[in-house]
Amino acid sequence: MGEIILYLGGAKSGKTKAALETCQTYPPPRFYLATAQALDDEMDKRIQNHRAERGPDWRTVEEPIDLCSALASIPSESPVLLDCLTLWFSNLMGQSPDSGLSDGPEGVLVLVDKLSQVALARGGPTIIVSNDVGGGIVPMDRVSRFFRDLSGLAHQRLAAEASKVFMVNAGLSWKLK
Repeated sequence: MGEIILYLGGAKSGKTKAALETCQTYPPPRFYLATAQALDDEMDKRIQNHRAERGPDWRTVEEPIDLCSALASIPSESPVLLDCLTLWFSNLMGQSPDSGLSDGPEGVLVLVDKLSQVALARGGPTIIVSNDVGGGIVPMDRVSRFFRDLSGLAHQRLAAEASKVFMVNAGLSWKLK
């Protein structure tokens, strides 16, 4: 049975670097499941920087929407670093004009639960990186509050299923679980 290892932190906190280091402790081949899309030059540069940070030994799978199928397609025993969950939420919300806001976060949380099931059914670890966006002020607009609430609820669900959970800030990791 597989395991979930969750890394949470703010923007540029060092969470991806910490997750990469953890993933490097497992035997290759190592997979990087990327949710980012190069929709502009700045994001393309970020993606290129992440690729350079990983190095050539990683196998990259790019999937902005259907993470469950992408994760299931990776060899079961191989370690996977999924980066990042909050970009996945943004991608899902951008799929429809209403973004599911009228129904609340339940539709996306069903996908989060399915992702947990797929990860736990694997033989190797699934290391998930996500932005902690709930530590700031209450956003003024509806979409931002939805996103903040969705992220917090999803993190709670993933943390409950994870064997290890880390919070990263200023490049330092704290083991929460």
